Amino acid sequence: MNKKIVGFGLASVAVLGLAACGNRGASKSDSSNAKTDLKVAMVTDTGGVDDKSFNQSAWEGLQAWGKENGLSKGQGFDYFQSTSESDYATNLDTAVSSGYKLVFGIGFALHDAVEKAAGDNADTNYVIIDDTISGKDNVASVTFADNESGYLAGIAAAKSTKTKIVGFVGGMESEVITRFRAGFEAGVKSVDDSIKVKVDYAGSFGDAAKGKTIAATQYAAGADIIYQVAGGTGAGVFSEAKSENESRKEADKVWVIGVDRDQSGEGNYTSKDGKKSNFVLASTIKEVGKAVQLISNKTAKGKFPGGEITTYGLKDKGVDIATTNLSDDAVAAIKEAKEKIISGDLKVPEK
Repeated sequence: MNKKIVGFGLASVAVLGLAACGNRGASKSDSSNAKTDLKVAMVTDTGGVDDKSFNQSAWEGLQAWGKENGLSKGQGFDYFQSTSESDYATNLDTAVSSGYKLVFGIGFALHDAVEKAAGDNADTNYVIIDDTISGKDNVASVTFADNESGYLAGIAAAKSTKTKIVGFVGGMESEVITRFRAGFEAGVKSVDDSIKVKVDYAGSFGDAAKGKTIAATQYAAGADIIYQVAGGTGAGVFSEAKSENESRKEADKVWVIGVDRDQSGEGNYTSKDGKKSNFVLASTIKEVGKAVQLISNKTAKGKFPGGEITTYGLKDKGVDIATTNLSDDAVAAIKEAKEKIISGDLKVPEK
């Protein structure tokens, strides 16, 4: 299998907002406006298409691609939502039987289901996001340098913590989440190696209640910043931070670092002393949606990158960080680190 680290002009691809939160049937399309006859679908992991994170970014990208090409939901593009792992294979099969010729599996959890579906449907092209599948010309693999954005999140946390305790909440233990964690811990230690990093995994990307419980425990143990890398489970971290902050004075607030897309909109609250504020310190960005657009465009032009691994990092703007509520000092430190990573002077660990 070929492996490439490629920038396809990610920053220049526009992404639309989320236009639907449920797969509620097809809408009619005026085929005369269509610029392509390629039909594209995506299958979510259990986090769901409205997880305000990974899956949502992918769906926004697919919607943007559909609009660019004069297509409508249910005709030229669509998503199939998985509520459990048992839905993966069924949803992939439904996408094929519905006539979709390019199908994205959103997340490493779909690896086995995509691999089998690709073997059974040689005329359909598949893309696995956040994992790699070898030996199949009808499968393209897309990964991201999450360790690089995680490193920037670590700097953000270390430059902002007052308690010298910060938290990391992961969805499921995996190679992908390990990259986030390794980068985050390295970023924290690059600023102050005396800062303690508390790490917990929920064992799920779709369990908001578990995320809330873990966050409550970490905040109670002294963490004042939590980096959540947990998909739909991360909604519970935001919920707990909001509850904590509504009962605290503004000066004693706790923070969340978002993941995969700018999650600052999830952090609005009113503190105990009546001040309207926001508790999202920063968010690491993972351009899943733009990758979906780019590969869909390449496929429509007959250039599907089958058998290849494409990795997006800081250098090609595949990952980044939104510095929402960071101090000038933190922003400057992040800027310096980004320059070193992009130039190759700084290698961020993946494990």
